[in-house]
Amino acid sequence: MGQHDGFMKYDRELPKTRNPKDRVGDFKEIFEPFPENKTKTQAARCMDCGVPFCHSGCPLGNIIPEFNEAVYDENWEDAVSILYSTNNFPEFTGRICPAPCEASCVLGINKSPVAIEHIEKTIAEKAHELGFMTSNTPEVRTEKKIAVIGSGPAGLAAADQLNKAGHWVTVFERESKIGGLLRYGIPDFKLEKWVVDRRIQIMDDEGVRFKVNAEVGKSINPEMLKEDFDAIVVCTGCTLPRNLPIPGRDLKGIHYAMDFLTLQNKEISGIKCDDKLSAKGKNVVVIGGGDTGSDCIGTSHRQGAASVLQLELMPKPQSKRGEKDPWPMWPMTLRTSSSHDEGGERKWSTLTKEFVGNDKGELAHIKLVDTEWVNEGGRQQMKEIEGTERLLPCALALLAVGFTQPENALLKSLGVTQSKAGTVEAKEYKTSVESIFAAGDARRGQSLVVWAISEGREAAREVDQFLMGSTELPSKNDSFLNLEV
Repeated sequence: MGQHDGFMKYDRELPKTRNPKDRVGDFKEIFEPFPENKTKTQAARCMDCGVPFCHSGCPLGNIIPEFNEAVYDENWEDAVSILYSTNNFPEFTGRICPAPCEASCVLGINKSPVAIEHIEKTIAEKAHELGFMTSNTPEVRTEKKIAVIGSGPAGLAAADQLNKAGHWVTVFERESKIGGLLRYGIPDFKLEKWVVDRRIQIMDDEGVRFKVNAEVGKSINPEMLKEDFDAIVVCTGCTLPRNLPIPGRDLKGIHYAMDFLTLQNKEISGIKCDDKLSAKGKNVVVIGGGDTGSDCIGTSHRQGAASVLQLELMPKPQSKRGEKDPWPMWPMTLRTSSSHDEGGERKWSTLTKEFVGNDKGELAHIKLVDTEWVNEGGRQQMKEIEGTERLLPCALALLAVGFTQPENALLKSLGVTQSKAGTVEAKEYKTSVESIFAAGDARRGQSLVVWAISEGREAAREVDQFLMGSTELPSKNDSFLNLEV
């Protein structure tokens, strides 16, 4: 590596965040500028570890030690080439990925891991700054036409790869702007939308066609797609939210988390909405302890909530790895997001029993009870703790308890087979209908943006193989077999 003893000399350092009291006044990204020489120092921490577990920990197979070395050498052109060879959108993942690569970093066995996500974001921004990331239209077109349904990370990755292969790609998006989850589900304080727009513009310049307000199954006839396109890739995501069917669920003031986040994102983007949800002056309870829940917390702070409480059914995670999650496995440890740093309260081992309303049919309180997990006959069972039931004020409850499956209507209209879980059955990304493929959350269920990008890339390879009889599009496995770029 660039500096063989860097991991012994330097500690992990990340960009500082803006003061929480200040940043809750806007929806701008929270990080302050970070000197380039400090990023070089962080790249110097990458060890000559022999077996780069970070590489296999990344769903995209990013060739991490090599781009770290290029950053240390200040060879930005090579760093950009290495990173973009496996990841179409490091400007996205460098901001919003939970960094499973860092969890697998060898240095992380006994020290803080290499700051891979920050380095990735820096490379992506340098690519644009130095002019390495510009439109590159394919020299030869195959005249094959492909429809991609959905413009989230999987759809965009599939479209980008297929366009690189020389096919004509059209992306169909039911909303009024391109981006899917990236635009409508992730708050601007984590991913400002100019970042998304910048990348989409390059794809547009390269020949990818984007159709908005184009919902397949409604405004777009599925049979027309089958007739007009040589292949279809379903990348609609896993968008049906999991419900919480308890007493009082029909009261006013109880909403799915993604509806809350989407409406706020639309407002920031200048899209008019008649049914905005606001946390201003309200006691907000977020049910669900994951990333979507923490996004609701940060958004509620910025909207001026009177109080914010996040509830998690499971016990509080441990602070360090244990016997069940040793390195290099993903650590099931306590995570604190930037939204938590901004205020509010968190409670674990808490069951929501009932929503309680007032005489106007509006949510007024939430009934909770503490729980514990006990071993009964070799199985862990959740038990309510007697005497802990109580009512808490709540005027806005946000359900962030996950997603169950893609929306059925589109899949049925295309005639593809679904699994028992409701996802698209697609072995090697091929559905039950010839010429129709699937990728991302629609195929694998609710997952990470980095997995969606990986799925889109792999699906594109299968589509190219189907259309042309062979493919030169890279596979994730290629980067494992050959670390030289």
